[in-house]
Amino acid sequence: MLAGVTVGVILIPQAIAYAFLAGIPPIYGLYSSLIPLLVYAFLGTSRHLSIGPVAVTSILLMTGISKLAIPFSDHFVELVLLTGLLVGLLQIVMGFLRMGFLVSVLAQPVISGFISAAAFIIIASQLKGVLGMQIPSGMSTFSSVIYVFQHLYKAHMPTLAVSGISLVFLIIMRQWKKSFPSAIVLLVVFIAVSYYQDFNAMGIAIIGTIPKGLPSLYLPNFEWQIVKQLMPTVFILTIIGYIGSIGIAKSFQMKHRNYVVNANKELIALGFAKFIGTFFQGNLASGSYSRSAINEDAGAKTQVSAILTALIILISLLFLTPLLYYLPKAVLASIILVSVFSLIKIKEAKRYFKIRFDDFSIMLVTFVVTLVHTIEVGILVGVLLSFVFLQYRSSKPHIAELVKIPETNYYRNLNRFPNGISHPDYMIVRFDDQLYFGNSDYFKESIYKLLEKRSALPKYVIIHATNIHAIDSSGLHTLEDLYRELTEKNVEVLFSGMIGPVRDILTRSGFIKTLGVARQFMNINDTIQYIDNTKINLNCDESLTMQFNERKFNLLSWFKKRF
Repeated sequence: MLAGVTVGVILIPQAIAYAFLAGIPPIYGLYSSLIPLLVYAFLGTSRHLSIGPVAVTSILLMTGISKLAIPFSDHFVELVLLTGLLVGLLQIVMGFLRMGFLVSVLAQPVISGFISAAAFIIIASQLKGVLGMQIPSGMSTFSSVIYVFQHLYKAHMPTLAVSGISLVFLIIMRQWKKSFPSAIVLLVVFIAVSYYQDFNAMGIAIIGTIPKGLPSLYLPNFEWQIVKQLMPTVFILTIIGYIGSIGIAKSFQMKHRNYVVNANKELIALGFAKFIGTFFQGNLASGSYSRSAINEDAGAKTQVSAILTALIILISLLFLTPLLYYLPKAVLASIILVSVFSLIKIKEAKRYFKIRFDDFSIMLVTFVVTLVHTIEVGILVGVLLSFVFLQYRSSKPHIAELVKIPETNYYRNLNRFPNGISHPDYMIVRFDDQLYFGNSDYFKESIYKLLEKRSALPKYVIIHATNIHAIDSSGLHTLEDLYRELTEKNVEVLFSGMIGPVRDILTRSGFIKTLGVARQFMNINDTIQYIDNTKINLNCDESLTMQFNERKFNLLSWFKKRF
């Protein structure tokens, strides 16, 4: 109960602020914090996830739908509600089809780059509210920031003072205690000051009238032409909203480990929250990390806390909305700014740069393209670039010549263990990826390059195949060519550690029959033992042959002398 009330008090100002960020009247932020919360409370599998309006979803809606309608207009609101309905339907269908895995098309660097860029876009969009100045519509993020710096002298000082006080207060309170309802305290104080000092007469913009009461039943207007125009925004919101929510839910599951978050059921729960919420004029709900953390920190054990949060929103809709009339918009802009500062992933960028430069490149390109172009193009370019890097890495996977560690039965990479023991009669190769059309030529070329480093061809090439987890027709063709070419050079090819699925494919192709059961082994040591036994048998055969030839020679000599 305490957690539900705490989150509810924090959600009220955030819901209003994020509605403004989405380009819709503030009442729709409160509507989105009512029915969707109740739906998720009964269908969701996370005990701590707190859903509702969030900054990223709001800016996606604003940027996607502002191309089709004017923000805050009735038509814009209709498109926002229709978009939420479509997102909900798509998430429900994906959930029932068990398609939660499809969200993996967005690599983490793409998400980090997009969210960081979205944070900058949000900050730029709130500058006019913080400074109390007008910025020409239709300007890009960079253009609007440049315009603000060039026209700082036009800033409205009373509005700037309200923003400055709000920002300082929120930052100090956040550093002191995140669960403290600093935003609601700020709202109460400035509503009172605005009422008594008449901020509206001073030129400080206020919210104005917010409808009182519960949302009425709403039926969205379906027009196929409009639906087609909305689909790019719908797809992005479907993926981004789900990834954010499931990531938050999984993080709290890992922390508590007393329940399991089901990805497909989460898709269904989030989808129904938006779908049903649309008919009550609210569907902006997605998972919020900050509110989920406060929810958990305040002692939430189940989604009963979400029901209590919805009850707080219900009370505010019935009794408190008239009190919000005098709320300065600068306070809402300050709340948004403080909320989105944490979305700028500087630490992650440094970590990517240190660990993998290609991940850093993906994040940087996604960030830049999102800023200079659009969010949709930025995400698309990030996804394509991540697949390019994936294909490149997969086309040249790690391959190693293995050597024996002295006085052990272990075989490791020669490059990492230069003092390891190699043998002139055999070469052991490990290939660390699936063998398919993208890397089959590289596989074959790498083996020949390793053979060229030797002064003489070995008698055996051992392919340690434990890490070859799949093989396609191109890989199979390359394997057959390699086997035939090495056999013609009197080099015997042996396989070690081949896993079942790969062996099944080789069996169906007939290659296993060509190779023979005697050339497949469970591990490297069994393979080496086979080679050693073969040597012993060969030596025995050579010794018997020499004895036979010697006796034959002696017998011929006896016959010559005798006759």
